[in-house]
Amino acid sequence: MESVKPSAVTPHKSKLARTLSKVLRVKSMTGIDGLKNVKVDVNLNNEEELKKKMVIEEEELKKKMVIEALLSKVFASISTIKASYAQLQYAQSPYDPDGIQDADKFVVSELKVLSELKQCWFRKQFDFDPSPEGAIVASESKELKSVIKTYRIMGKKLESQARVKDSEIMFLKEKLEEANKQNKSIEKRLNQSGLLSSLDNLHISGLSPTHFISVLRHTVKSIRSFVKLLVNEMRSAGWDIDASVNAIIKENVVYWKEDHKCFAIESFVCREMFDSFNFPNFNLPNESIPPDRNKTQFFFARFNELKSVKAKEFLAFKPKSPFAKFCKVKYLRLVHPKMEASFFGDMKQRTNMVNSGEFPDDNKLFTLFCEMAKRVWLLHCLAFSFEPQVEIFQIGKGCRFSDVYMESVVNVNANDDDDDEVAATLAVESEPQVCFTVVPGFKIGKTVLQCQVYLSQLLQQQR
Repeated sequence: MESVKPSAVTPHKSKLARTLSKVLRVKSMTGIDGLKNVKVDVNLNNEEELKKKMVIEEEELKKKMVIEALLSKVFASISTIKASYAQLQYAQSPYDPDGIQDADKFVVSELKVLSELKQCWFRKQFDFDPSPEGAIVASESKELKSVIKTYRIMGKKLESQARVKDSEIMFLKEKLEEANKQNKSIEKRLNQSGLLSSLDNLHISGLSPTHFISVLRHTVKSIRSFVKLLVNEMRSAGWDIDASVNAIIKENVVYWKEDHKCFAIESFVCREMFDSFNFPNFNLPNESIPPDRNKTQFFFARFNELKSVKAKEFLAFKPKSPFAKFCKVKYLRLVHPKMEASFFGDMKQRTNMVNSGEFPDDNKLFTLFCEMAKRVWLLHCLAFSFEPQVEIFQIGKGCRFSDVYMESVVNVNANDDDDDEVAATLAVESEPQVCFTVVPGFKIGKTVLQCQVYLSQLLQQQR
């Protein structure tokens, strides 16, 4: 028996060992592959769940879109009904049968649509529209058109109402213009032809303060009409009103309102027109007055001569009369040459009056001046018809207010909101004082006719 060689057995054993080792590794690897298969199965299950979730979400989104489309249709129908109702109202006034019929059809049609949508909602029938996105866009477009239609109808209605208001305004303007014409006509008859109609049958023995007060009231009214026109002419010609007022009233006066500066101009006009009022001949040159025993009759005759005649007619008829001289003197003192040039462009009026004694007949300012001068002249004649004669007086600046002799042209206790700053300034001072006399006062025996004054404070006193 042969012995086994070690060299021959060892390689065979090592080969077998390597083979067995590979087999074991393969088994172990087989176990690992099984785990991988488990993981793959898990991933497949997750994908199925995700797909199910996606399907559910898509169904919910679709249902949401369908409901949104339904609501959009509801709102669009409501807007259409609103527009149709607006059209229905608009067509009723003025009455439009075709418009009313069309609006009624739209309302009935949209009510049917709303009824169908209501039934779909209660029956859960949300699959009536295959494309909800398009339905939403269409509904929004329909709603916008209805809103635009509503605004257009409302615009037409407002335009119609505006036209009605314009017609009413035109009608009221015509009535106002007619009333103004009637008032002017009445005023013209009273102021020109019948101003002193109540004094037609008056005799000198029956004179009383009441007659003088009546003439004075119309005189002051005429003065203010002249001042108003004068101020308007000054503003139109670009005159500085403040500078003019400062030249008239030397002291710096605190005015309650800006418009009150016109009182300073009125004060100037009154001061010039009533200057020398206490002289029988108004201080006119070369004018003789009869003796005292006949003086009252003389002035009362002058009063009766002019009271019922228009001033310009009297001037044309008697251009050399005392009244004509009075008008020339007062006009030249009131109207500055520069003012006349800026108003009328030349010096024709002044040249005619001074050199040739003519009076302009196409000048509204001079026409109002003549009427004002006539009233002052008549008041002067009436004042010297009394026995004793009427006395004129005015109040100096800085005097305290007295109810007996003075009357304020403005209510210093009633301040507007715009005058709060001025009122606050004056509140810390003493009571307002007389800044200047606007219209002088008169004394008829024991009867006192108050002068009109402007009450305020002077700037120099505030300092």
